[in-house]
Amino acid sequence: MSRRWDWERGERLLALDSPEEWDAAFERGEAGLGTAVIGLALHCPLADVSPRIVKAMRLPDAGQRGFAYTAAGHAARLNGELTPELYEALRAEGSDGFAVNAIADTLTFVPFRKLPSWFKRQWVYATVRDKLETWCLQSVYAVEDAWRAVRGRCS
Repeated sequence: MSRRWDWERGERLLALDSPEEWDAAFERGEAGLGTAVIGLALHCPLADVSPRIVKAMRLPDAGQRGFAYTAAGHAARLNGELTPELYEALRAEGSDGFAVNAIADTLTFVPFRKLPSWFKRQWVYATVRDKLETWCLQSVYAVEDAWRAVRGRCS
């Protein structure tokens, strides 16, 4: 067991670069596995870290589970893609749970052509929704500006 990682206090876990150390900690039932999987996502190849992120997404501690989804988002940013099991885990969680930011990161950093069908539909939905919200806000601002101008002339 490496003494570089302080599993008890959670120190230096973001620097974890050993999938084998994470596996050993998982078997021991250590706390901080979600935090450590972020470190793996930052320092290890996607193929090595992907199964561990999926395992961390099933941890009983909600906070650590949330960190696992953060790790998935980092993996999407750093690699420009995810593995099929990560795509499926994000889809299973849905866009209104822990995965909301990880899905947004995936839609932002993974090229459209690399996305599975469900993510392509989410990308289209998010793009259309954002454009409609922009148009609505621009309309509201235009009406407010016009109203201010009319009130300024009448005063």
